[in-house]
Amino acid sequence: MFIIDQIVVYPSHGVGKIERIETKTIGDNSIEFYIVRIISNNMTLMVPLKNAETLGLRTITDRANAEAILEELLAESTLTIHSGQNWNRRYREYSENLKSGDIAVIAQVFKALIVIGKEKELSFGEKRLLEQSSDLICAELAYALDEEGIHVKKTLADFVEKTLIKNSKEK
Repeated sequence: MFIIDQIVVYPSHGVGKIERIETKTIGDNSIEFYIVRIISNNMTLMVPLKNAETLGLRTITDRANAEAILEELLAESTLTIHSGQNWNRRYREYSENLKSGDIAVIAQVFKALIVIGKEKELSFGEKRLLEQSSDLICAELAYALDEEGIHVKKTLADFVEKTLIKNSKEK
């Protein structure tokens, strides 16, 4: 169970804060909801208490895991991606992975898109997925590492720029 003022993560939306718990009557049933305000865009979500974890609501990853994920993201990639694979299938797969809410899976999507970007220009949809995965990762890592979000975002942006510029000079 989560508590009021706790920072949590909701899949596809990112980091939020539990503002309160409300009871709503729907038909003949009284249902309790967490009211979660997503920090990045001020959106409010109503998440049923009894289904919260099933729906993917979870606590922020711990510091050790956050450090490991950041280290893996910034490491030279040994990941092999078949960029010739159907972009539409890849887009759907990566979109589903982002919906998982698992920061390690989201980091893999981010890294895979960087690797693909080294080989060829990303499609519009892939660029959007790269941005979305970056936003989700940065928000959670910032809280887990007790850093300013802008610092984490800059670290990843510098990595992307260095990686993709290095690649364009090699061609």
